[in-house]
Amino acid sequence: MRLGLIVPSSNTTMEPEFHRMLPQGFSVHTARLKLGEVTVEGLSRMEERVEEEAEKLADASVEIIGYGCTSGSLLRGKGHEELIEERIRRASGVPAVATAGAVVRALRALGVRRVAVATPYIDDINILEERFLAQHGFEVVDMVGLGLKDNLMIGRLRRDDVERLVERLRLEDADGIFISCTNLPTAEFIGELERRHKRPVISSNTATLWAMLRECSHRVEIRGYGTLLENPP
Repeated sequence: MRLGLIVPSSNTTMEPEFHRMLPQGFSVHTARLKLGEVTVEGLSRMEERVEEEAEKLADASVEIIGYGCTSGSLLRGKGHEELIEERIRRASGVPAVATAGAVVRALRALGVRRVAVATPYIDDINILEERFLAQHGFEVVDMVGLGLKDNLMIGRLRRDDVERLVERLRLEDADGIFISCTNLPTAEFIGELERRHKRPVISSNTATLWAMLRECSHRVEIRGYGTLLENPP
């Protein structure tokens, strides 16, 4: 099975994590949209050429295309994720999943309504993300961010950086934890975070992969990367 991804040009994490998580028989084929800084302006410009990249991926006969950017697919609030998916479908003729929509579906599948959110973003993006989740019926009980714009810097963060970020969350009232950003390295220790915090934990990348496989009716149990992928609802 061939999976297509459209990622920001500065994303250095999503492809390696997909390759790591996927079993034999799957391959990942990627297109890129120009993005240096994770800002409202940069994300808005990035999506302008989404149809062109979707058409190119269709030439590789991919079964589905993921729009691999969380903040870029929630920028304009509820419905923005669906609009991007529709644009990709029309241009490519294949199914599409946008990360923000995948996160919504994953949280619902796990029964999470009250969520604690960790991000690398600046406040402007965090405000938009909290609004988006609230519009979809989730209560954000806490959100912490690192205040980073430079997407390459986000991709260079280490495991202990992310673990410290999650430790800052107030979890008393949270049903689950969402670690946002497809360029934030998290996949290899999602399972450990679940055991430590005794709650389901999803990342942008685990949610996107789960939703893409689900959209194509591939029920694949992927072990070692969290409850969502180990026991696909």
